[in-house]
Amino acid sequence: MVTLLKWTVPDYHHLIEQGLLDGKKVELLDGNLVTMAPEEPLHSYTTNTVADYLRQNLHGIALVREAHPITLSQSEPEPDIAIVLPSQERYREKHPQAEDIFWLMEIAHSTQAYDLNDKKQIYAQEGIPEYWVADLTNRQLFVFRAPDNGDYRLQQTYSDGIICSQAFPDIKISVQEMLHW
Repeated sequence: MVTLLKWTVPDYHHLIEQGLLDGKKVELLDGNLVTMAPEEPLHSYTTNTVADYLRQNLHGIALVREAHPITLSQSEPEPDIAIVLPSQERYREKHPQAEDIFWLMEIAHSTQAYDLNDKKQIYAQEGIPEYWVADLTNRQLFVFRAPDNGDYRLQQTYSDGIICSQAFPDIKISVQEMLHW
């Protein structure tokens, strides 16, 4: 029988502080150190354009963070986009935690299965109220809501049209303008 070593968030922080992960693109997911996929140009472009679009629409009411860690109970992932409580000063000593997060978004070009399964389950377990996955290959935006018992009860799929987040129902987000497809 093989027993894998599960890392805690403090263990992970200690590895970082000691420089043992320098130069390695990894994130902590459910106690496992997971290699992050390399970023292709389309992924980078889309992440930047989505972040710019959301910053314009959420200015003054939320922070839009790009590819920075969030700290959860057994994970420290780096979602492509995190919409979190303001102000920036709040995160001087700690990364955003579940209670700070309005919604998370992943941009998936080669990681659809991973983002739609493993990451979705982790975010639902942590009670992240809303999780969006932009599938660039199929030009679909998956929106998951209502975390319950390790999964999301509600799922909607968009290829165009207008969407409103649960946190900011009065702000209309154009799927096409946000994702440039």
